[in-house]
Amino acid sequence: MSANPLVPLDDQLCFSLYAASLAITRTYKPMLDELGITYPQYLVLSVLWENDGMTVGAIADRLSLESSTITPPVKRLEQAGLLERRRSKTDERQVHVWLTASGRDLIVRAKCLGDTLLQRSGMTAGQFEALNKQVKTLREALESVG
Repeated sequence: MSANPLVPLDDQLCFSLYAASLAITRTYKPMLDELGITYPQYLVLSVLWENDGMTVGAIADRLSLESSTITPPVKRLEQAGLLERRRSKTDERQVHVWLTASGRDLIVRAKCLGDTLLQRSGMTAGQFEALNKQVKTLREALESVG
């Protein structure tokens, strides 16, 4: 074992994942600008494309965020006409979020994000999926501790 405990920054997984996340966001930005949405708004829409009508709290849980973090992008998406919020009829404390027709239609235009990322990665679809699976396994292991 080396006497020098310093691990160069580029050899630290945390930095590699952080830098990759920034690079992905920069790659997405021009396309998101064209769609008229931000990355946090894209994440909210992605959750609703999977399961429309979720509560704000459920969206926050799915994104591993606090509800208070989700509310601003939800409000901006509502102002843009891409979704609407409705109070639950059985529990007024809960607000459900529903895609509008425009919000549902945006999924087709947003497909370019994943396609572009795969193309620019230089990986095959299988390699890309395997990497994503490894990163998800790491995240799940880290989240299960504590």
